[in-house]
Amino acid sequence: MRRTPIVLALLGALAVTGCSSGGQSAQSASPATSVAPQAGGARFAVITHGAPGDSFWDVVKNGAEAAGKQYGVSVTYQGDGDPAKQSQLIDQAVSGKVDGVVVSMANPDALKEAIGKAVAAKIPVVTINSGADSSKAVGAITHVGQSEDVAGRGAGEQLKAAGVTKLLCVIHEAGNVGLDQRCKGAEETLGGTVERLQVDVSNLADVTSKVTAKLQSDQQVNGVLSLNPAIAIAARDAIKDSGSQAKLATFDLSADVVDAIKAGEVLFAVDQQQYLQGYLPITFLNLYKANLNTVGGGLPVNTGPGFVTKDNAEQVAKLAEAGTR
Repeated sequence: MRRTPIVLALLGALAVTGCSSGGQSAQSASPATSVAPQAGGARFAVITHGAPGDSFWDVVKNGAEAAGKQYGVSVTYQGDGDPAKQSQLIDQAVSGKVDGVVVSMANPDALKEAIGKAVAAKIPVVTINSGADSSKAVGAITHVGQSEDVAGRGAGEQLKAAGVTKLLCVIHEAGNVGLDQRCKGAEETLGGTVERLQVDVSNLADVTSKVTAKLQSDQQVNGVLSLNPAIAIAARDAIKDSGSQAKLATFDLSADVVDAIKAGEVLFAVDQQQYLQGYLPITFLNLYKANLNTVGGGLPVNTGPGFVTKDNAEQVAKLAEAGTR
């Protein structure tokens, strides 16, 4: 059959471009967009208020380091519960001209100046975990964490359903705005009395002693809400030591907390999925550095809350062993 010039021209064009199985031109798919953008060689610093060895922050660190390996970028992790020392770590990262900073803001006022120096140096900042309400004001490109108010209200609802009428909310870090928001949220939905108890997370034996003394002196307290997994285990021991029948719930996970949930010693854990609070910021900084992408549209990126109960604790336990929950 004779082919017209138009047909020959079309066949020639198809021969040059080729077609994918989905009908897309093979050459029209640019190699630059066929893989995720990479900021290879970039250096990102993660600086939190978590004390070294804290099981919660170890999981955050695992997430950040895993993302760093995936994207071929350097990730350093440091933590200090003293806001002044945390600010110094931020200053050091800025002086070292890192390509991005991830900061938890338990005390936004104390960190505002240091974060401002990073922003002034045109170093992108992602805030995590605490200080969501101040993130935009300090110049961060986004915040990754959970709404502490929402999480607290969810905890209060579940404790109310379990019959708790007077709750002891154990605060383990003075000045941490997120912890107070959790207690306030629980107070809004419990429909009963919420009393706060200040303790020191670095002295767990003293935590057990203080919670024990409170439960013995006020037998109307029939619920305890801890805001940290290590505090949860100390509170569990206090409930046993005092002979109290108080029901215990906690924020955040550890292998010990998961075991306590399975054993019926803890009602539930509010899970903010802290692995994502390490992994997602590095992902976002990589995308910003390589492709000028921003995430969230000025709103926080929520990683929780979720709830771990006896129904799903077994599955979560296997993940906790791997250091990702």
